[in-house]
Amino acid sequence: MTQKKKSSKTKRKTSEKTLKNNGLQKIAAPKKRAAAKKTPKPRVAVRQSPVHGRGVFAVTAIAKGTRILEYTGERMSHAKADRLYGDLHENSSHTMLFAANDRVVIDATKRGGPARWINHSCAPNCEANEEDGRVFIDAIRAIKPGQELAYDYNLVLEERHTPKQKRDHPCHCGARKCRHTLLGSKR
Repeated sequence: MTQKKKSSKTKRKTSEKTLKNNGLQKIAAPKKRAAAKKTPKPRVAVRQSPVHGRGVFAVTAIAKGTRILEYTGERMSHAKADRLYGDLHENSSHTMLFAANDRVVIDATKRGGPARWINHSCAPNCEANEEDGRVFIDAIRAIKPGQELAYDYNLVLEERHTPKQKRDHPCHCGARKCRHTLLGSKR
């Protein structure tokens, strides 16, 4: 009998001791610092392009299907873009206006992210996708570090695409099947 009492006292003391230790540990333990959020390593860099002016290049390997960037800038109506730029954007091979949908144009001329520097290619490795009025650049094939990102601008003008219009919007991508213009086919 004595052993049982001793045993239960020991158990009770152990239980009380464990509770005290747990309580002390919770109070006295040094505060853990919140894990510092690491800035993600950039996937792309803007630099001089052999195709045209500035370009966007992969810094790391980018898998097919990866959402790479968002095309950002001032959001405005088509009417406002026409008032600001008139026919300038239709008579120039250099434009930073992107029609997000039938109502919204994204103007990256004065402020915008790196996506505004992505050049055109007739054999692109990216495509532009519109979702809820926003435009994202997604990889349509694997892209190796050092490769330039490009998508098909596929520009469509309101007027007929004449040989002069095609010359006014030249393509310098160098793809085997280059169509030699940024203009796409009218549907």
